[in-house]
Amino acid sequence: MQTVSVKLSDVGEGVTEAELVEWHVKPGDMVREDDVLAAVMTDKATVEIPSLCDGKVVWTGGEIGERIAVGSELVRIETDQEVDPEAQEPPAPEESPTATREPETEPEEMEARPAPDTPTRPAAPRPAQVGAPRPEGVRPLAAPAVRARAREAGIDLRQVAGTGPAGRITHDDLDAVFAVPTGGRAPRARRSGAQEVKVIGLRRRIADRMALANQRIAHITVVEEVDVTALEELRAQMNDTRGDKPKLTILPFIVAALARAVEDHPEMNAHFDDEAGVITRHNALHAGIATQTDGGLMVPVLHHAEAMGIYETAAEIARLSQAARDGKATRDDLTGSTITVTSLGPLGAIATTPIINHPEVAILGVNKIATRPHWDGNGFVPRRMMNLSASFDHRVIDGWNAAVFVQRMRALLQTPALIFMED
Repeated sequence: MQTVSVKLSDVGEGVTEAELVEWHVKPGDMVREDDVLAAVMTDKATVEIPSLCDGKVVWTGGEIGERIAVGSELVRIETDQEVDPEAQEPPAPEESPTATREPETEPEEMEARPAPDTPTRPAAPRPAQVGAPRPEGVRPLAAPAVRARAREAGIDLRQVAGTGPAGRITHDDLDAVFAVPTGGRAPRARRSGAQEVKVIGLRRRIADRMALANQRIAHITVVEEVDVTALEELRAQMNDTRGDKPKLTILPFIVAALARAVEDHPEMNAHFDDEAGVITRHNALHAGIATQTDGGLMVPVLHHAEAMGIYETAAEIARLSQAARDGKATRDDLTGSTITVTSLGPLGAIATTPIINHPEVAILGVNKIATRPHWDGNGFVPRRMMNLSASFDHRVIDGWNAAVFVQRMRALLQTPALIFMED
């Protein structure tokens, strides 16, 4: 019998530590060789740590959310197998296809403070009895437990008749009150207790990136109203005749317009290395598409969007979004964006102030489309309107250039034929 130590191996080039996001075992569990023991998250992906042998887990190191250095001991396994000491330093494990997916169940990620015991008797509507059952000013008699129960249910004991000795109110009297339907609304029961949720995994990555962007980028946001009536008519017509092609949302048109706009404004399709003082303008448009998942916001990347047709763009956006939601997005799917598009869809607001995805210098926010009255010179007519909210890194993008870029996007979306016209 020997004890085998499983350590956190090298999980990627340049990675010196990883965050422990999920335990698959606990002390006392029996495991087989290659069973997953734990999952750790780097800046790019989630990596699963396998068992080196069959045996019994006798020790686990680290808590969920803790950062573990490469080479640190994670698990000790008691085994009858002969394990080569060199095998205890395993090669870097393959990245899990779940990329940055959060665990589906998080039994150890939430540290809940115990809430006070709730009454075993149900809360119910206020008493149906009207009028005081005892002379005014006479204090109702009741045990402390009865008073606490009535207080939790929002019942005024002065309005409850007592059947106990000397008119004492009993639990049975409260049960009788609960059993009488009043036709009114149920009382609003008081709630107590609190729950602490540890910020780990993808949620921590999002928090870190948002804090970084807020600390290092001087944001300026430009909001412009866009008449998308013609675009919506074109989209509806193309969907009616699409055959087996993917259904078009507004996002493929936004990306197509963005590809045309950055040709005239290459300064928007760029990264800014503020430490080195270098701006890198990219020729290719790698559009990040902000996608909400169960684990949090992810940004899969539409690579070389400038070379895609409208239906190809729609199909790739659908594929990337679904992969992100299913936790199957690869590292390539999640890296390399040069400018980001974010949209809340039909739930979107009138206007937003999107935060730039560092080290990019611009982000385009798409707000909800609504029918609004629009003055055409002779009268008000209904038009399909949408606001664009674009944020820019004011350290390298002047307000004038930001406004001109937004106007270019507005012109393309209001006259969608311009999107498809070659110069």
